[in-house]
Amino acid sequence: MQQQNIPISTLVDMYKRGELRLPEIQRHYVWRATRVRDLLDSLYRGYPSGSVLVWETDEPIPTRDFAIAQDTTAFAGRKLLLDGQQRLTSLTAVLNGDQVKVRNRKRPIEILFNLDHPSGPPTEVVEVEGDEETPLIADDEIADEAGEAEAEDDQEENLVEKLNRRTFVVASRGLQSQPNWVSVSEVFKASNDTAILKKAGVTGFDDPRYQKYSERLTKLRQIKNYPYVVHVLERAMSYEEVTEIFVRVNSLGAKLRSSDLALAQMTSRWPNLLTRLEEFQAECEESWFTLDLGLLVRSIVVFATKQCLFRNVGTTPVEKLKAGWEEAKEGLRFAINFLRSNAGIEDESLLSSPMFIIALAVVSRIRNNRLTQADQHALLHWLLVANARGRYSRGSTETLLNEDLNILFRSGDLAALLEPVKRQFGRLTIEPNDLTARGANSPLFSLAYLALKDSGAKDWFSGLGLSLTHQGKLHFIQWHHIFPKSLLKNRDLETGEINEIANMAFITGQTNRRISNKAPAEYLPGIIQAQGPETLESQLVPTNPESWSLDNYREFLRVRREAMAQRMNEFIRAKAGL
Repeated sequence: MQQQNIPISTLVDMYKRGELRLPEIQRHYVWRATRVRDLLDSLYRGYPSGSVLVWETDEPIPTRDFAIAQDTTAFAGRKLLLDGQQRLTSLTAVLNGDQVKVRNRKRPIEILFNLDHPSGPPTEVVEVEGDEETPLIADDEIADEAGEAEAEDDQEENLVEKLNRRTFVVASRGLQSQPNWVSVSEVFKASNDTAILKKAGVTGFDDPRYQKYSERLTKLRQIKNYPYVVHVLERAMSYEEVTEIFVRVNSLGAKLRSSDLALAQMTSRWPNLLTRLEEFQAECEESWFTLDLGLLVRSIVVFATKQCLFRNVGTTPVEKLKAGWEEAKEGLRFAINFLRSNAGIEDESLLSSPMFIIALAVVSRIRNNRLTQADQHALLHWLLVANARGRYSRGSTETLLNEDLNILFRSGDLAALLEPVKRQFGRLTIEPNDLTARGANSPLFSLAYLALKDSGAKDWFSGLGLSLTHQGKLHFIQWHHIFPKSLLKNRDLETGEINEIANMAFITGQTNRRISNKAPAEYLPGIIQAQGPETLESQLVPTNPESWSLDNYREFLRVRREAMAQRMNEFIRAKAGL
């Protein structure tokens, strides 16, 4: 195996010219902008940031497109990028200002550089982020660095001060207007520093900031010269052997999930599988469901082997996997339709785990899409209770899913699915105390939304019913702190009390901004006057003005917990036909 030191600028040029290609075993581009921010910070400081693995081959290996368009050339290389895709795509986007294609949408990765950043080591640790997102937008996201947040509820005075301690941030409109923040892409595009320094307020060579800013811009541009160690696999290796290396590299480094590795093993024996999966993803997106590739891979395994573990993927015959995929597609289509039409779940993020989709898909196939009314009620009862309790979110997900798959494949008794839930949680009903200190990350949060939506809850200004599929950014559903955090934080309350579900209402982004951080006693009377008391009652908000007092906040929570628990149980019973 050869080893070379190649600077980032050369790798980016190879990427753009099409000299590097992406084998089908690679997953798509998944990095968030915050990951790119942290990569740039590491490179700027000269920290280690991994190596690059390529395979130069003349074999006709199935490839896929990078997230950034490459130049078309008759001399395109046969160097397949096995490790380093996320980094090189990110660097190509930032250094060249290219747009990245993610889920059929193109957008730039906009990172800002702080000319006034503190000297010395970083002052903040890197955040470890989860993979799952929710279409319900919090009203209290802090100035969301990607420029998406609109809420005004918790505008901390020290936010700018906090961000100014960073060297790089994801661009936002507010920071872009500040003189000390400059676009990284613009720095790399600029032939000299004149315009950048002028924007920063540097008036001439005698300005005390001139030398410091100039040195920092030079250091930033030197990222292009950062040398990556590039390992090149031998041409004589087979695709199967290279796939095994790919799996081992990513297994040892824990860079990829087990589903990514299983997909690599499948695609090495099943050409163009990835294209088929992505086409099905696009089909599901039309119904507002974003199904992760890992979920699709696990679905294939489930229908091919009647269990959900990946350990036998490499030895399962391809024809069996292909038959499993045909079954999986039909089952997943049913699952999405059942969630939307029967359960009122319009988006996969309302599920505490995507594994519920697989379980529903299995029900579809063992019943051949023929569910009696009793079947529908039993399935809804299990789905709503298990989802609200976080059935697949506690303990080993695979063990729990296999327990349910065993019931379905062996007996097909849908009512029996509730037995493991009873053993796991002790009871199936929701009690008021279950909501205490439980916030937006609790599985109960989705049940609260579904129950209120089912009872006719509407936005407090537009009158629109609740839906995650509303058109237009102004009408996206957000959750809103009825008592704003900024008014509660100095009242000797625990964070869990402030962010409790019982302090949440579901409204549109436009309404959220209108309310801002007003006290309930200030804005709720106007809502009652314009929309009637039923507008608050449908979201179980007490209409007694005394309950809107900050002094009565804990009593407000107690009353609303009881009302919400009752409404949740009524919703489940109605759906379950009980």
